This record gives sequence, C-alpha cells and structure tokens, in this order.
Amino acid sequence: MDTYREHGWWRDETFLDDLRRYASATPEATALISHRDGKDLVISYAELAEITERCAARLTQLGIGRGDVLTVQLPNWWEVLPLGLACARIGAIFSPLLIVYRRRELDFVLRLTQAKVVVTMAEWDGVKLGELVGGLAAELPDRPQVVVAGGPGPAGSLSFEEYFFGPPRRSDIAVPAGAELGPDEPFLMLFTSGTTGESKGVLHSQNTLFASARAYADVLGQDAGTVTFISHVATHYSGYVTGLLTSVLCGGATLILGVWDARAFVDVAPRYRVTTFYGAPNFLVDLLAAQQDKPGDLSCLRYIISGSAPIPPTVLERIRATFDVKVVALWGMTENGATTITRPSDPPDWAEHSDGSPLGGMEIRIDTSVVPASEDGSGLFLVRGPSQCLRYFKREELYAACLDADGWFDTGDLARPDGRGGIRITGRIKDIVVSKAINVPVPEVESTLLRHPAVRDAAVIGVRTDFDELVCAVVVPEGEPPSLESIRGFLAGEGFSDLFLPSRLELTGELPRTVTGKVRKVELRARYAGR
Repeated sequence: MDTYREHGWWRDETFLDDLRRYASATPEATALISHRDGKDLVISYAELAEITERCAARLTQLGIGRGDVLTVQLPNWWEVLPLGLACARIGAIFSPLLIVYRRRELDFVLRLTQAKVVVTMAEWDGVKLGELVGGLAAELPDRPQVVVAGGPGPAGSLSFEEYFFGPPRRSDIAVPAGAELGPDEPFLMLFTSGTTGESKGVLHSQNTLFASARAYADVLGQDAGTVTFISHVATHYSGYVTGLLTSVLCGGATLILGVWDARAFVDVAPRYRVTTFYGAPNFLVDLLAAQQDKPGDLSCLRYIISGSAPIPPTVLERIRATFDVKVVALWGMTENGATTITRPSDPPDWAEHSDGSPLGGMEIRIDTSVVPASEDGSGLFLVRGPSQCLRYFKREELYAACLDADGWFDTGDLARPDGRGGIRITGRIKDIVVSKAINVPVPEVESTLLRHPAVRDAAVIGVRTDFDELVCAVVVPEGEPPSLESIRGFLAGEGFSDLFLPSRLELTGELPRTVTGKVRKVELRARYAGR
C-alpha cells in the first residue's frame, strides 16, 4: 500500500484538514447550497466547520467515541455532510442509511452495527419511521438513543433539529484534537442496495474515498469554482463521496435538493451557476422533460455525468441537442467508488459506447474463462486499486470470497473491451440471460428497445423453462402498447440475431428501481417466473 502514497493516491491528511484549510483561507466561500421546501440556504466553509465541531461535541455528549457507529436515515439533506465529518472528528464510524429502509432492513442494520445513536425521520412517504425505529431500539440489548427529525418522536427520543443544530449551549464541550480518525482508519460504512442479495456494510477509510474523489476531480478539472449537483441521495456513495466530499476536497460547492425534482433543478441551478450535473439515465430523462416543458438558462453547465446504468443512445442524443455540454459516462460501485470514466477528450458520442477507462491508480481486468461464450468478448469484470474498500463490516469472510489471491475484486459485472483501453458494461453475472447456450447482450437489447416509439422504459430478463432460458422483454408502454411481434421485428431491423430476440413480452406501468436508478431485476424475475 506504500505505492499508493508514493503516487499520491493516498495521503496523510483527511477531509477534516481540507475543511479547516478552506474555512481559514476562504471562510466566506460557499460550501453547501440547500433547496428544501421551496427555500434556499447557503452555508459557507466557516459555517460548515463550526457546525461540524458543534455536532462532534454533541455526539460526544451522547456517548459516541472511537469505533462506535452512528446511523443516519435522512432524505437528501445538507445536514448529512457535517454529521459524517463530525464522526471523523471524534473517531466514530458514520453509517448513512437509505430513506427507503423499513423494518426488515433497519432491524438487520441496527443489530449488525450495534449503533449507539440512530437518526431518522418522524415520517416519510406515509410511514412513521420515528415510531418504527423507536420500537426497534427498545428491542435491542444496547437500547440506542433515537433522534428524530421533521416532527415529534417517540418517548425518550431527541429532536434532531434542536439537539444537533440548536444554538450553542453551556454543556457543549471541546473535542480533543487527538480524538479524530486518521486517514487509514474505518470512517464510512455504506450498505449495498441489495439488488441481488443481502445487503452488506461496506467500510471505507478517508484514503480509499480520497483516491476516488481526487481521480474524479482531476478528470473533470474540479476546483474551488466548481458547483456540483448530484441527483443521487446524500446517504449513498455517489451523493456523499462523489458529490459532497469531493467538493470539500476541492473547495467547491454542492447544491442539494431535499427531494429530486427536475423542475426545481432547472429553476434553481442558474441562480448558483451549477457547473456539473450527475445522475443515472432516469434522472437525465426527467431533466430533459423539465427543460422541454419550461426551458431554464442552463448555460452554466459544463458537464453531465451519468452512471449506474448505460446511457441509452436516444437519451444521449437528446442531451447533446438540448444542452451545450460534454456527456461523461462512468462505472462504479459502493465497494470501489468511481472506477472507470470516459474523458472530455473522447469523441462526443463516446459515452454511448463506453463506460470509460480506469481512474487514477485503479486497475481493471476482464476474465472470459468463467462465463458462457460471448460474441463480443464479455467476461467477468475485476478491479483493484487505491479506492477499494477496506472490508465488509463483521462479514470478513464474505469480503474475502470476493478477492482472488492477487487481490482482484470480483465486481459481479460483465464487461467487454471498448477498443480504446476501457470497458463497456454488458450486464451482471447474476443477470446473464443464456439462450441456446449463447450469452444475450442484455444492455444492448435494452438500449435499442428504448428507441421503439411505443416503449417508454424497458428491461430484459431471463425466465427459466425446463430446457432453456427465455428472453423476456418487460416494457413500460408509451401510448398504445407494442406487440411481441413489433418488438421482435424492430430489434431484427436493428441488426440483432434471432437468438437475441425476446420470445416473451410483459407490460407493466413502472419498472422497480433502486434509489440510484438500477432496475431491480431480481424482483422482475420473481414476478414473472412460471407464468
């Protein structure tokens, strides 16, 4: 690991050092812009440093110290950033949770982490999360302290707004400098979204996060003048690291919407001269619709970056026609962060064909020996390098099973060479559709289906029969629903082999997705199995 330091991918400083540097050198510079409930809030670097210190003191008063876990289940709120930095300040582990978690997921996480303090919402999406978490906490042996935001909580809980963000109090104590985490200690624990199996707590140090953040910022030329917007929630890797921490690293600003609203973004972004938009393809579709409905002045945008799923060609064409920006595609996962990315110097349409080449010190490899025969050279995608996580929390054996003897991490994704030193993701190994012993190019079929005039959204899955696997197209119609014959004819006209054409069509009103825009294919396969 010394080589990572020698090449500058790891360092002896932390994100707290970055925060203190900008709070001292440019105290009035904007760190955060929050748009929530129709109101804007602008927070400077000096204010962010003071709020972080206050949160650290109040976490200490709740008994959280070195190695303890704070779990935070909040929507896309700016407060997530100082809470995480406060954990680093006192030597604790910060574990943000998705707002969509309910009893099953919350019970699993709280028992695994033995969190001392749990922050949640009083109510979200019609569910009384405060009461739910309060009930779970009462069943746990350690009885974690429950803190509730956005309304009253159960008996014994604290008010999030009053406790952490109220005015200074006499009881506030100074946190000793020696308490904070070093750059190589466990800092951030993110739970995988669980699209294919049980969620795992992915542990990162500040250095594994720095490696990805620095490489990403270098490619896009991010600096103190960059104003970033990331549509993904702040409790996910993309939102917290690629968005918030990368801005702290560069001294730039991040715009946060309390909830994703493309109309709000189009209206707010010009006020703060947002330069970078990051979002999965489904967020780009929303952005295009809002801009078409009522155009805003988005000439401030320099880059649109997309990950989580391949960018459909039709979406890329519309983005280029609507905005005068460079479109960049990347691939990453919770265990590695952003790992490959297309470059601004690539051809204008390259994001349609590639998920990029390695970032920073990351290495990539395609192993074709462990998957069915493929015409395009697809194989299991393996990675290793400085942004690789430390381990899975209390599941070391599961993490070890993902590594080979040389430290290559099995991503579970399939990829093929893009012809320019990078890769194109062609699916997940658990999502492989093998029809007549041939691996179907699922992402290519899906992206082509989106060009069909009667298709608004689509996913391709495999449905088992006694003898083979059927190619099944699950389609959200646009207007008059398409027939199976029209789908097959359209794909054949686009040059696909008969082997790759769907032999079954299912129509649905909406595809189930994770918060990052990935289609939950495990749910689709269960839904249509045996029909």
